[in-house]
Amino acid sequence: MMKKALVTGAAGFIGSHVVVQLLEKNVEVRAFVKPKENTANIKGLDIEIMEGDILNKRKVAEAIKGVDTIFHLAAIYAIWMEDWKWIYEVNLAGSRNVLWSALKADHIDRVVYTSSIAAIGTTPGKKPSNEDTPFNQYDLGSHYVLTKYLSQQEALGFAQNGLDLVVVNPAFPFGVNDIGPTPTGKMIIDILSGINRTSFKGGINIVDVQDVAKGHILAAEKGKTGEKYILGNRNVTIAEFMKMVYNADGRKSSFIPMVPKHVLKSGTFALSLWSDYVSKKPPLSTPVEVNYASNHLYVDNTKAKQALGLKFKPVENSLKESIAWFRKNNMA
Repeated sequence: MMKKALVTGAAGFIGSHVVVQLLEKNVEVRAFVKPKENTANIKGLDIEIMEGDILNKRKVAEAIKGVDTIFHLAAIYAIWMEDWKWIYEVNLAGSRNVLWSALKADHIDRVVYTSSIAAIGTTPGKKPSNEDTPFNQYDLGSHYVLTKYLSQQEALGFAQNGLDLVVVNPAFPFGVNDIGPTPTGKMIIDILSGINRTSFKGGINIVDVQDVAKGHILAAEKGKTGEKYILGNRNVTIAEFMKMVYNADGRKSSFIPMVPKHVLKSGTFALSLWSDYVSKKPPLSTPVEVNYASNHLYVDNTKAKQALGLKFKPVENSLKESIAWFRKNNMA
């Protein structure tokens, strides 16, 4: 039974919800956050906040002292970066530091490692992937997807060598506290603002962030060592998702359906060049993201429902809550 948990990435979108739900279970929480990070998501909570960088081995070793459970969520989620070096450093080297410290300690009962459905392979057509679908995106060209897969495999290697570790693979989460915003939340913002008015062939799996957090805690309590659990809810096409966002905002749908992939790739290539050489800010999308999302990124959540007992709230409610939060925080 969990008594004290370390949550890395605790001030982030998913991490802050994990923190809140742990407190609701009367679990003591140590939140590991980056120095000078925006901690608004966890402000006022009855937790211990420790500043540090997961790239600092000494600080990581200090952070795990006295805890019995680790939720490792700290990672970079980005579709564009001025220097891609840091996504490899944080997602691979940083995760390795956390896992080595946990393996060497004799007081860690369980590690819940946050991966992504990006680390799961895609299947042809609309057939959902599951935890056993082999990864097949080596040549995609996405630094984020590749680092999530490689770090996941390292984590599973630690499980095979004695660390009591389970992996969770969240889909596309929506809800409150998307302070970044994440690229997932940015999808909503861009639709609401009219920046994104184009649909294309492809699909995603959407899920409430609170259900994702619940899945983390259930994985800690019921998950089997060395196993992966997909935390996703509803599979929707890109067009269906856009309609859902408009409906959640009480507006009539207004977008261009089924824009050809080659047209979008050309447009996002130009946007990427602008980001690389002029704005130095993330573009609306990139050719790599168009390639990836043009698949139907559908997943099967049967394992999480049956093995963990995870239940899901309606995604329509999640989108409404997300939109309300973005508007309240002047982000949309």
